[in-house]
Parts: sequence; structure tokens; C-alpha cells
Amino acid sequence: MQWTLVIPLKPLALAKSRLADTAADGVRPGLALAFALDTVAAALDCPAVSDVAVVTNDALAGRELAALGARIVPDEPAAGLNAALTHAAAAVRAVLPHSPLAALNADLPALRPVELSRVLKTAEVFPRAFLPDAAGIGTTLLAAAGNRELRPAFGPDSRARHRAGGAVELPLESVDSVRQDVDTGDDLRAALALGVGPRTAAVAARLLIPGQ
Repeated sequence: MQWTLVIPLKPLALAKSRLADTAADGVRPGLALAFALDTVAAALDCPAVSDVAVVTNDALAGRELAALGARIVPDEPAAGLNAALTHAAAAVRAVLPHSPLAALNADLPALRPVELSRVLKTAEVFPRAFLPDAAGIGTTLLAAAGNRELRPAFGPDSRARHRAGGAVELPLESVDSVRQDVDTGDDLRAALALGVGPRTAAVAARLLIPGQ
């Protein structure tokens, strides 16, 4: 089965405010872009993925992600994460009406294609399924079969909300790179320990990260 991924990315100037204790204001936009580039590059290398659509209104990010091979969908609702994902899913389904979809976070800089394949393979048998984040509270991936709506419920406590909405929680074994999103300095250290992509590694090398 071949999946289309939809990846949301807010304007870089607004991204990753919770990394303020680790990265200065002038560094965080570049770090957020590096996360997204490494995430999208790994997703495009995944054999289970046929297409990646990034929903964003950030011009710089759009240009660089398009250069990798991602399709850019403007965030026309501009009404938050779930509205952006619903809009992007509709745009994809307008072209590929029967494609299975998966929403994936843009801040998975340690993402490994083989682990993403494992998650998507497991998700194939369910109408809707999700993968919790490393903290066990949020969600890093939400999948929907070709005949089902995505129905995203990302945000605080999204693990509980996706489960309450009928999505099946996927197993957690050996998919750490798909679960390790980065919101805080501790998250970044955990991602670095897993092994991040080259763009994130280059930006992180300029940071003083205790415990790295």
C-alpha cells in the first residue's frame, strides 16, 4: 500500500517557542526549518510513501521543501493545526480520492524511513489509527484508510482525544524515531541521541546543549 503524507508547518517565525531555553529567538526558525527538512527527506525516502504534501504559508519553508520533492498546499483556513490538516487532506483527496492518508508531525528530525514503513504497514488494517508521541500524551502520526476521513484532533492530550474518536492506537515497539517529536530542549537531546538528519545536526552543532 502506498500512502500520501500530509505534514503541517506553521510559519517559522512562530515555531518552537518552547525551545527558548535551548535556542535563541534568531536560531529557532532555522532549527524548525531543519526539523521539517529532515522529516520530509526521510518521509520521501520511505518506500511506503508515494507523496508528501506540506501545508504551510511560510514562503521560505515552502521553497526549500518543494525543492526536496514535497507538494506545497497553502494553509488557506489559517485557523490552526487541525483545520490545516483537514484542508490539506481534502486537497489531496481531490486529486487522489482513494489514497490512504497519514498526518505526520514536521518535527521528527530523527525519523528513519524503515521505522515509518513499519508504522504505516501496521496501520494498513485499520480504518483510522494513530501513534502516540514519546511523552505518551500527544500524537505524531494519524492514519486514515482511503475510504475514511482523517478527523485530526492534534493539540494537548491528543493521544486521549484520538483514542476517544475511534482511532486505534498502534504498537510502540522499535519505532522510536517516529515518536520523538521536538518541543523542548529535553526532546532535542533525545532526538540527538537517536541520531538526527544532517540539517538538524548542522544547526544543533552551533548550540550549547548540556547532556548532548
